[in-house]
Amino acid sequence: MTTLTPVRLGRSDLLVSPICLGTMTFGEQVDAPLAHALLDRALERGIDFIDTAEMYAVPPRRETFGATERILGEWFAARPSRRDQVVLASKVAGPSRGMDWIRGGSADLKAADIVQACEDSLKRLRTDMIDLYQIHWPVRPVPMFGSVYFDPAPPAEAHSSIEEQLRALARLVEQGKVRAVGLSNETPHGVSEFVRLAEQAGLPRIATVQNPYCLINRVSDNALDEVMHHLDVSLLAYSPLGFGLLTGKYDEGGFDDPRQTGRMALFERMKQQRWGRPESLAAARAYNRLAREHGLTPTQLALAFCYRRWSVASTIIGVTTMAQLDEDIDAWSVPIGPELSAAIDAIRWVHRDPAQ
Repeated sequence: MTTLTPVRLGRSDLLVSPICLGTMTFGEQVDAPLAHALLDRALERGIDFIDTAEMYAVPPRRETFGATERILGEWFAARPSRRDQVVLASKVAGPSRGMDWIRGGSADLKAADIVQACEDSLKRLRTDMIDLYQIHWPVRPVPMFGSVYFDPAPPAEAHSSIEEQLRALARLVEQGKVRAVGLSNETPHGVSEFVRLAEQAGLPRIATVQNPYCLINRVSDNALDEVMHHLDVSLLAYSPLGFGLLTGKYDEGGFDDPRQTGRMALFERMKQQRWGRPESLAAARAYNRLAREHGLTPTQLALAFCYRRWSVASTIIGVTTMAQLDEDIDAWSVPIGPELSAAIDAIRWVHRDPAQ
């Protein structure tokens, strides 16, 4: 039996399982009946932390905006006792990034937008409170989703300040609609400023940052881990399997293998992103070989790396089958000794973080 000891998120009162069920496949690759079965199974196996977002399912489309939250809402409605058994996290999308169905394509995220988005999510989720409410990506023009460099030039349009966003989150907390707040896809500077301004103005202090973290993207190990450690902010690691690259399924035929049914094979736009870079696949293949050399599956190595990392509070797993869910949870018991840890770092020295 897998025992998942609860962890506290930041300085909040939220205690969660160290494995979180991510739901962005619900409503695209996973239909409602299967999604509900996966949710039931996850709870049975000790996962009490569920993460979603208003923009899900992924890849984002106008037709599926909010679909994942609606599926979760149907699950709560059909099983009323479940809501009190889980810690529910959701997110308000940042500036639209070309998605004109998100707040009319606005390049900003104003206080009123945050409040309205939360209220809309509550309706879809059929609940009166979101335990952890996160800003999905920054308003500021910073490197994220595959962009590498910060541009110091002033943005073309003015955008809402961090303090304005914090005051909107404070309003939701005061109204009892949100218990704790967090960020996603943030930088060390952003985390520091959110904490500094919250403490300065007596506003809600961020509890978490949800950023990519896996063997082919360890950018969080380059200063963000230090900032979060000293400020008592917890890391929620997403994409621990590198969008499937770290499962080994793309090792032979690549993304164009007709036998594959993963996201990188199904959705052409995914191949144009950071996970689709040739360098990302090359690095993943090196880690996958290492896993096999040590008698592990690639999935076991990739997840055990995140599960055992001191800087990770909870690892967000995404699945499309019951077998994947069980495999991911079972990987909790896989150890990583000093020799294997050194071998992981040796590969990183060569390949660095290609999926950043």
